[in-house]
Amino acid sequence: MQAEAAAGAPPAVRVLAIADTDSYLKWSAATLEALPSTWECTRLIIENPVMPSAAQIRTVSSRPVEVLSNAVLARRIRLECPDVVLLACTGPVVAALTVQRVFWGRTRPLLVTGLPGISVPATSRAVTSRAACDLFLLHSKREVAEFAQIGARRAPRLIFGLASLPFLPARTPEAVADAHLGPDLVFAAQAKVPVDRAHRERILLALADAGSAVVKLRAWSEEQQTHNETWSYPDLMDELVAQRRIPADSVAFVGGSMQDALRTSRGFVTVSSTAALEAMAMTRPTLIISDFGVSAEMINLVFEESGCLGTLDDLRSGRLCQPDPRWLEANYFHPAEGARSLS
Repeated sequence: MQAEAAAGAPPAVRVLAIADTDSYLKWSAATLEALPSTWECTRLIIENPVMPSAAQIRTVSSRPVEVLSNAVLARRIRLECPDVVLLACTGPVVAALTVQRVFWGRTRPLLVTGLPGISVPATSRAVTSRAACDLFLLHSKREVAEFAQIGARRAPRLIFGLASLPFLPARTPEAVADAHLGPDLVFAAQAKVPVDRAHRERILLALADAGSAVVKLRAWSEEQQTHNETWSYPDLMDELVAQRRIPADSVAFVGGSMQDALRTSRGFVTVSSTAALEAMAMTRPTLIISDFGVSAEMINLVFEESGCLGTLDDLRSGRLCQPDPRWLEANYFHPAEGARSLS
């Protein structure tokens, strides 16, 4: 009977996920984990100058990830004929991949793409570079509305789907009791913002004043990130210590998983990191630093009206916040039934 049932079962959907950088690999790996267990999923990285290190790969993926050149990747797709290809790559890489012949014709795979975190405000460049895809996954009602407006003009074939950020844990209304939390205040470092060296120094000085502060790094100095970082916090810390402007043990640095860092933290601080959503999901008090502006350039425009914007003085005084429930509904914490998944 089991053999007969297996014979009558529909063939498994085969998904090939292609990533190029650490943040896109994290998103693609988590997206695959959210798919039905009967689907056959393969993780790949396309060879490029900023691909993640072996340690970064182990942090975000529990399964093996192959690294392939562009030519080998095209042959792999022709041979395996996957049903779905998840293009979890930066815009220029998606645009370069989708012009290849393997993605043309009536028998080509369904092309799914997306962005690995906060995508507000929507940009024409993000849409046009992915215009040859079929489905563009977004993670909030606001994002879908903004991108669909651009897509109507720039990519009329492209469908914009509402999903949930796959690595975001379910938000629980009950905060963790203080007795179960550690002393550390976690700051999420970012490569792109703030741009100015002096601004980054001010953040380190404020973290030192706040006490028991930990800077969660996306990458160590020898590792690559999706975006280049001009002023790394560990290097700036060394200089501030040498100048005797900050005690050597006042700020610590950690790598690894953000969820691990947040699990026993007393709070979370950033300029604009997507990790703020992970902190909110875990009901950690959160502060989005606004001293350097709230704008598209600072990548923190989405946090307007969240109730979590604050200053470096708030950081020093330990004044962190819980987000406004109305903001949560519109931004990444919509009910699960409101999201449309690949299944």
